[in-house]
Amino acid sequence: MIVIGAGRVGGALAERARARGAPCALVDRVSGWEALDGAAGEPVVLTVRNDDLDAVLERVPSHRRADLVFIQNGAIRDWLAERGLQDATRGLLFFAVPSRGAPIETGPANPFWGPHAAGLVAWFGRLDLPAQVLDTRAFAVAELEKLLWNSCFGLVCERFETDVGTVVGEHAGTLKALVMELLPISEPAFALSLADTEREAMFERMCSYARLIPDNRAALKEWPWRNGWFASRGETPVHRQLLEATGHWPNG
Repeated sequence: MIVIGAGRVGGALAERARARGAPCALVDRVSGWEALDGAAGEPVVLTVRNDDLDAVLERVPSHRRADLVFIQNGAIRDWLAERGLQDATRGLLFFAVPSRGAPIETGPANPFWGPHAAGLVAWFGRLDLPAQVLDTRAFAVAELEKLLWNSCFGLVCERFETDVGTVVGEHAGTLKALVMELLPISEPAFALSLADTEREAMFERMCSYARLIPDNRAALKEWPWRNGWFASRGETPVHRQLLEATGHWPNG
């Protein structure tokens, strides 16, 4: 396994792999890039920020691009499609690394989709991290759900200057209005058309996850990839009102 990005997540994965005797070559800004010179076939996990993806992609040899695994949060589907990477392996991480050098705090199973999905699940198993392979629709649902969780909890936490536990306890009405407003305008981009029962179930899962980490203080960030993406999809009164209240409209 090759991991590009020695920040909180990449560093934590590499350290956990080392401790458990699992193969892992860590590539940082300066060193380790020779690991990509070998033959294609070994997964290459990108743990860099969304805004750094283009710069990193330029340094990846063309024969290794099919091995890339994208685990970034946010709406990156358009970015992938524009670069011919729409079929690349995708993953969503449901664990926390509070600070650089801190150990991983495990959560629900980490879903993967794509040609290297099974390999990632096996490697995560060696790291004692739960993971699963999802089909196309199930991964799209999980992807949209995490995008909504980050965008909605980040905004509502910032609006009321509180943590996610308080949001689901005292501001659940605002949160639900926001989620239910953003779902219909975002589903088509994920090739989804969810039934009302599926939307309700998604909202409940989002709240359940927040209850597992009640002290987490989500924040509004990565505007182009999160709330800015939703803002570009159409008129959303609840979203706009909350953004205006936090000073993030119209320029983010």
